[in-house]
Amino acid sequence: MATVAVENPPLVDVDITSPPHKANPFELYARLRAESPVCRVPMPDGQTAFLVTRYDDVVDVLKDERLVKDRFSLPAGGQTQKAPWVPAMMRPLLTNMLDSDPPHHTRLRALVQKAFTPRRVDAIEERIHSLADGLLQDLSGRRSFDLVRDYALPLPATVIAEMLGVPASDRHKFHRWSSSIVSLNWSTWDMIKGLPSVWRFLRYVRKLVQARRAVPADDMISALVEARDAGQRLSEDELVAMIFLLLIAGHETTVNLIANGTLALLQHAAQLRRLRDDLELIDTAVEELLRFASPLDTATERYAREDLTVAGVDIPRGSLVFAVISSANRDEAHFQRPEELDVTRDPNRHLTFGLGIHFCLGAPLARMEGRIAIRALLEHCPRLALAAPATWLAWRRGLVLRGMKSLPVERV
Repeated sequence: MATVAVENPPLVDVDITSPPHKANPFELYARLRAESPVCRVPMPDGQTAFLVTRYDDVVDVLKDERLVKDRFSLPAGGQTQKAPWVPAMMRPLLTNMLDSDPPHHTRLRALVQKAFTPRRVDAIEERIHSLADGLLQDLSGRRSFDLVRDYALPLPATVIAEMLGVPASDRHKFHRWSSSIVSLNWSTWDMIKGLPSVWRFLRYVRKLVQARRAVPADDMISALVEARDAGQRLSEDELVAMIFLLLIAGHETTVNLIANGTLALLQHAAQLRRLRDDLELIDTAVEELLRFASPLDTATERYAREDLTVAGVDIPRGSLVFAVISSANRDEAHFQRPEELDVTRDPNRHLTFGLGIHFCLGAPLARMEGRIAIRALLEHCPRLALAAPATWLAWRRGLVLRGMKSLPVERV
């Protein structure tokens, strides 16, 4: 039977950037997959966006060349004129890989791959082990601590800062700035509130770039400054945007993987015990935590370059579209027992790192950090429990990422 296109899918009145939604988006997404797999939701700036929630449709969206990243390249019409207002100061940050399409994206990714090499990732493994052990040894005399502040955050933040060449004394600054920036929800007022953090971040990164131009070092910023592809190099704005992207993407997602993953294990005692008793399961366990505990809620935004239809729903040219990763990862049509945590699940074709040309460049690093961090935590702290009810946990506001502000735990 032919599918009849739906011109006006339902508007679901939910703020997908809100902390209550981030705490438990899964019940809503299960209902949407069953009843409205492509629907509209209001955005904080007043426009609406299309949410795509089923696994197969999310795969299609992530690969569809008609859904583009650079909204400034769209032809006039549709919802293009309603796209989020971005202050002029922030626009250099839009020249990054995540917000670009071929051939510009192809060039940027080729250049950053020359700096973000497997050799650099492999070389950092011993350092990650050392950092994890050191952080946990510092906590050894404490009965309770905040897993985010004291472990899940400083580990990946230090790793990416060292890889890029950010001085140790400045690392707390870039996390404060990035936290402020990733919590922006696209409303005009939020953009205005974020300006001081953006200004400080841009000024700081430009100084780092200038310093590496003058005196190169063995770090990724120097490698990015020197990277060439067919004789071309990154412009000043492209360098700043790339460093911004690597700093944020290089630690924010991994913070959430470690913290959300630990929370999931603490809430599933049998699976925690199984992993703790056989730490050789850490590889499949981390893949399952990436699927089940969802450090990302959605993929980054896409725009319809032309009129198109997804799962029988018409999406007009210029529309804003979000592929919901955390929903696809629990799609009952693709995963057996998707609402259950299973640290032995294999195969596990989750979509947490995306697909297609925008597949996460840092996936190998994130996986390595997750494996080392969670294994070390279970070795050093074999008897951990939540120090507060799960309903009391404070989740961060934001659009794409899904993570907690803090995770109080205690030894039992």
